[in-house]
Amino acid sequence: MKNAERGSFSEFLAGILLFLHLQKTNMKVTSLLIVSVCLFIVSSCTKNTADDSKEAAEENEEKFENPELEDGSKFAVSAADAGLMEVQLATLALSKATSGKVKEFAQMMLDDHTKANEELKALAQKKNITLPTSLSDKHQKKYTKMSEKTGADFDKEYCDLMVKDHKDVVEMFKKAQENSKDPDLKAWASEKLPTLEHHLSMAERMKESV
Repeated sequence: MKNAERGSFSEFLAGILLFLHLQKTNMKVTSLLIVSVCLFIVSSCTKNTADDSKEAAEENEEKFENPELEDGSKFAVSAADAGLMEVQLATLALSKATSGKVKEFAQMMLDDHTKANEELKALAQKKNITLPTSLSDKHQKKYTKMSEKTGADFDKEYCDLMVKDHKDVVEMFKKAQENSKDPDLKAWASEKLPTLEHHLSMAERMKESV
């Protein structure tokens, strides 16, 4: 082999070894960077969660220093939770119910409770009251149980649930109408009570016919 060829081959071989070394080094560096980024993200998320919880607790403590606000916020949160469930169950019933009467009732629930939820949301924003945006554990369990039903079983279960839940909601709104210290929420509860009583009456008739 000529000297020039030997030199070229040696340079080529040296280049390959250098490339492999750099690749190995880069892999290590890249791995370290990935691990570092992951740790940073986890740390940041944990920190933000802790901060959010602390801020929410402090905010609620400040709000609840006022007895009228505490009383009103408890009713608002309970009413919002019930309203969310009615909307989600109505949406579920419109897709799963087999009875025309059940679907008709579900549409009424969707329309009326969506409107009431929006009114309550606006009222809560005005008073700086934080409302839930997802179902409570209690209502989530009811929704999950309903979602597993099909056909006539779904229709019957939905009717039973609408009667029971509207009895509870009517009672809750009556208490707010009579005892709430917040005049705006008291007026809103009084305004919505006749609609809720109508819902209960309709649910009882529906239950008898389905």
